[in-house]
Amino acid sequence: MTTRNSTKKSPDLPITSDYSHVVLVHYHEVGLKGRNRSYFEKLLQKNISQRLASVFNGRTPRVQRVSGRLLILVESSQTAVRAALVAADIPGVVRVSMGLRLAQDLDIICPAALSLMDDCEPFFSFKVNSRRSNTDFPIDSMQLNRLVGGWLDERLPGKKVQMQSPDVTLHLEMVEGVSFIYTQSLAGIGGLPVGSAGKVVALLSAGIDSPVAAWRLLRRGASVIGLHFSGRPESTDTSEYLVRQIAEQLEAYGGLDSLAIVAFGSYQRLIAQSVAPSLRVVFYRRLMLAVAEALARREGAKALVTGESLGQVASQTLDNILATGAVATLPVLRPLIALDKLEIITQAERIGTFAISSQTHDDCCTLFMPRNPETHAKLQVVEKAWQQLPIDEWLTAIMADMEFVALRSLAEPK
Repeated sequence: MTTRNSTKKSPDLPITSDYSHVVLVHYHEVGLKGRNRSYFEKLLQKNISQRLASVFNGRTPRVQRVSGRLLILVESSQTAVRAALVAADIPGVVRVSMGLRLAQDLDIICPAALSLMDDCEPFFSFKVNSRRSNTDFPIDSMQLNRLVGGWLDERLPGKKVQMQSPDVTLHLEMVEGVSFIYTQSLAGIGGLPVGSAGKVVALLSAGIDSPVAAWRLLRRGASVIGLHFSGRPESTDTSEYLVRQIAEQLEAYGGLDSLAIVAFGSYQRLIAQSVAPSLRVVFYRRLMLAVAEALARREGAKALVTGESLGQVASQTLDNILATGAVATLPVLRPLIALDKLEIITQAERIGTFAISSQTHDDCCTLFMPRNPETHAKLQVVEKAWQQLPIDEWLTAIMADMEFVALRSLAEPK
């Protein structure tokens, strides 16, 4: 399988009634949904169409369903590469392949296959992998492999047919009266189509962890509302500037519904004045979750999402997770809970948020930090102190002052 950096363009053969350029979208989990499969396929088709429309100015490539695949119809190999890069980053897509749609005629298939193989140079070994989705074509897959492979072998001097780990695999699929051939594919991100798993509110900071947590929910089919807590007015708004960039990067995957921002610094000061210093961080986190739940109730979301990783910082011990999470009645999802920092960084680099999160910024979590934060908060102690605070009054004010940021799709695929 080729990587994105090594993707070559396929030859621009003239588009005739015999063949045209296409991108085949492959999926896995969607295909296992039984009687609900059609719903998931249509949703994935819709998501790809919408994302292509946001990237391609003017004429948008058409997406159609075809026998366990989605087919993107394009006008050239250059358009195929652009469409493939877009589709590969859409949740639900396992693999995308750039190639040709042809008539089911070996006199047409074989010369086109040779053109694709020539474009894969340099290589020294190859094989043909054929597949029939039904029996409307009289030659079975094994015979196709031998016929097309033998034809190519005679015309590719210095190359050899190699069934195990060849340099190039020519894929030939006979589907619904037409054939598809391709040699180049890109890995997709997998998962399920966005919109298939309901809506969540994700606490989204400008740091490394929470964007990855939000992305992992996008990949599982959830629509995500981002919620950012800024230290403003007790600190600068640099985190807001960066989190907007992060949100736009996540929005390019097709599932970030909106971004809400809360100026949280004044409430942190009130907490710092009202509770024991060692419990400040726990109370900051509890109020954040209370706000997230209020937003979720208002927007019809069914769960909250955090970027917590067990034991990574003082607020993420089991005792403190219990003390903070108890304030919420909705499920609190923690997709990073068992990942270490290096694993999280690797994924942040993959989704394009790491470079943004690495920039210096004021973080509300560092405001009024105690010298010795509690690492094993007692839930009863926390609940008793919580009842002494005007939480309902604070929530009403926070929700009234909450700001929403309009997001724009990225102009080009990553």
